[in-house]
Amino acid sequence: QVQLVESGGGLVQPGGSLRLSCAASGFAFSSYPMSWIRQAPGEGLEWVSWIDSDGSGALYTDSVKGRFTASRDNPKNTLYLQVNSLKPEDTAMYYCVKGSSTVGYDYWGRGTQVTVSS
Repeated sequence: QVQLVESGGGLVQPGGSLRLSCAASGFAFSSYPMSWIRQAPGEGLEWVSWIDSDGSGALYTDSVKGRFTASRDNPKNTLYLQVNSLKPEDTAMYYCVKGSSTVGYDYWGRGTQVTVSS
């Protein structure tokens, strides 16, 4: 069955960095676009980033452009999100999601918590 397992979150000071990872299994990872979606406390879901199946293209929501970088290692079935220059407003649960807004989101991980606080 499809599994998406995120890791790498934590408590970090403003301006800090983290590398989020998502280990995928149960499907042909290299054939699918992947996305990162976050949910801040008390807020709705916010799309953060999309990366295409071979990693050659990526898109970001405006608030994270220049600070976040999505990448993937297809032989390792792993998706990454490098998050730099973190701000308190980046505090959220970050979810790894199979798919995109175009093809639909069909599987979600359980999320990894990122908390930005001094």
